[in-house]
Amino acid sequence: MTPEERARLVIDEKLRRSGWVIQSVKELNLSVSLGVAVREFQTDTGEVDYALFISGSPVGVIEAKREEMGESLTSVEMQSRRYANSTFKLIKNDYSIRFAYETTDKLIRFTDYQDIKHRSRTVFSFHRPESLQALLAQPDTIRNNMKRFPPLDETGFRTCQVNAIKNLELSFSENRPRALIQMATGAGKTFAAITAAYRLLKYGNMKRILFLVDTRNLGQQAEREFLAYTPNDDPRSFTQLYGVRRLNSSYIPKDDQICISTIQRMYSILKGEDIEGTEEDVPSDGSEPDAVDIPKEVVYNEKYPPEFFDCIIVDECHRSIYNVWNQVLMYFDAFIVGLTATPDNRTFAFFNENIVSEYSREQAIIDGVNVGEDIFLIETEISKSGGHLMKQVVEYRDRLSREKRWKQLDSDVDYQPSQLDRDIVNPSQIRTVIQSFRDNLFTTLFPRRGEVPKTLIFAKRDSHADDIVQIVREEFGEGNDFCRKITYSVENPDSVLRSFRNDYNPRIAVTVDMVATGTDVRPIECLLFMRDVRSKNYFEQMKGRGTRVLSKDDLQKVTPSASENKDRFIIVDAVGVTKSTKSDTRPLEYKPSVSLKDLMMNVALGSRDEETLTSLANRMIRLNSKLETAERKHFVDTVGASPGMLAENLLNAFDEDFVSE
Repeated sequence: MTPEERARLVIDEKLRRSGWVIQSVKELNLSVSLGVAVREFQTDTGEVDYALFISGSPVGVIEAKREEMGESLTSVEMQSRRYANSTFKLIKNDYSIRFAYETTDKLIRFTDYQDIKHRSRTVFSFHRPESLQALLAQPDTIRNNMKRFPPLDETGFRTCQVNAIKNLELSFSENRPRALIQMATGAGKTFAAITAAYRLLKYGNMKRILFLVDTRNLGQQAEREFLAYTPNDDPRSFTQLYGVRRLNSSYIPKDDQICISTIQRMYSILKGEDIEGTEEDVPSDGSEPDAVDIPKEVVYNEKYPPEFFDCIIVDECHRSIYNVWNQVLMYFDAFIVGLTATPDNRTFAFFNENIVSEYSREQAIIDGVNVGEDIFLIETEISKSGGHLMKQVVEYRDRLSREKRWKQLDSDVDYQPSQLDRDIVNPSQIRTVIQSFRDNLFTTLFPRRGEVPKTLIFAKRDSHADDIVQIVREEFGEGNDFCRKITYSVENPDSVLRSFRNDYNPRIAVTVDMVATGTDVRPIECLLFMRDVRSKNYFEQMKGRGTRVLSKDDLQKVTPSASENKDRFIIVDAVGVTKSTKSDTRPLEYKPSVSLKDLMMNVALGSRDEETLTSLANRMIRLNSKLETAERKHFVDTVGASPGMLAENLLNAFDEDFVSE
């Protein structure tokens, strides 16, 4: 069998799988099925490898090549175009060839000639006949529709959201298949994405959009935001206009326009399998984005063919779309929009360097969209240098069951800080950290508070989290409700998370990964790190749990003694996590113990070092959030600029690009 013959067998199978009946000219019967693919059909310029017929009329052509031609398949496009413009023999009625495929047994490229500046693209498989029939019935193509978006009503949007939406729509109008929205945590990227989805459905005439997440928790959060959304140009809510469905089974309803799914569930749907909800609770690419695993392969699913979704919006795209789950996205013939606060080089590469929005955390702090952080260090001898176990009978504990047993050590054992709470559990070390945190809480950290601020503790693993919970309760002299564990192993963790977000208790939550990224808990004012983090992006995501702004009235709903707007959060670093070079963003507070008056005096006396000016900028940002309108006007009249503008100028003093301009 020749390479060409082997390729034809595979192509025939792909066509059959996509719902086409394959015939030769000798056995021609176009009424046998909605879609018929006729081999070696004669035109006035030669034989086309396959002619595609819908309801008896020719609509498309396929040019088939052997596998080795894959690297130069785009060169075949002229041949396809020639056949599409040719006269099909034996066909008497009027017709127009709109679709063209160039294919090997490994690769398929597709062109819709009705697109303005039509451009071929790679697709997973051939479109089903009913899908092409639906395209033919539309007055225009999605890509043409997206060149005619009406102006955006900017009422209620932040400038960063307006820029993201406008630039995204420009990207769509240029038929760019992938786009990345980089926006600081808390700046409203999900709101911007929902607005974009609304406009794609209404003006782009898309039939379905997939909102892809990698944990159930993020899916529930996205669903809440869709339910709460009302567009500016219609008094009805989003869900009154369009169907929104968060997928909880292997069934995808065709009459809903927005489908919210974890990437794990979507993979199982394409495989024709069902999964337990708990299987969606494991972060899809490892707790830190450096994890590598074997890619998951997908196969054609006739219930949900590649053309099922027109657009995929990937939330927290910095971690879920590489390596393991990449093929889930590659399966669908859809535009892909990524949302993240912390892109890395893989993110930029995947989205073809098409960054339609760049809004940094530092800029968000300057604009009052986010709050900055103070850092409080807790250092112990063991966390710095490790420890020593003398030859003795020691307690061994099963990591999962926590069953205890005793065993004689044959010799003394030295252990490193990295082994702490992983190989070696030292309860006194945990207790020392918690005691130091407790003793400084109402003196150094939050001196005017009557209750513990909402605090999130990051643990190394589930067993470590359990140890922390018990010791926190003991050292604060509180009961079960005061401190709770929020991890994937906890029964009904979503309920605990909801209480942490909305209720007085728990005051302290301990997590490993579940609340580390993406999750919105605005009242958090303190992050206690009892684990180090290798990835700079993951660390930025974890810091993002504390950076969201909150008004005094809303903060007082869960923290009654709060006397002003949330204008900062505190990182309590018990493991040296802030001392590494992993983070791309600089801290904005270097001198938390120096008063604003003294900082200003230092500057007046000639101090121009980065730490002093950056700390002064941070105080200006906080002051800006506290001033009433009249006070802010007085400040501007006196100083000549608002506190926010003054802060921006101070920070720009050390930006080489800005200074050079």
